[in-house]
Amino acid sequence: MKRFLQKIVSVFMAFVVLVSTTSFTVGMHYCGDVLVDTAFFQKADSCGMEMTASDTACEIMKKNCCSDEQLVIEGQNELKISFNDLSIDKQIFLVSFIHTFINGFEELVDKETNFSEYPPPLIVRPIYKLDESYLI
Repeated sequence: MKRFLQKIVSVFMAFVVLVSTTSFTVGMHYCGDVLVDTAFFQKADSCGMEMTASDTACEIMKKNCCSDEQLVIEGQNELKISFNDLSIDKQIFLVSFIHTFINGFEELVDKETNFSEYPPPLIVRPIYKLDESYLI
């Protein structure tokens, strides 16, 4: 059980490291104030209402109603966090937490039973016939 739990925690921590070091981009396209499209890892598709170069050739400049936004989430570059940057209170808490977590699991020890070698008592008469109680 302890090894199984350690494997689960190891896989979970590997997943956390993978997610924290990966950077990704979320692209959003707004038409006016309405969100039209959202895309991950690429540019969002447009709604088809953008102004073209022939539309802007007029003497009066029109304001474009569409806008694109990109949200870039940067991943962590350095994985080694210095233990010396923590205050003494945080270090004491961290050490006591790890010590409690590791020693909190006890292995189950099989207890010896003395009656496992003896057979059960013989039934002389069936009790349900003596009491005359039958399940129907």
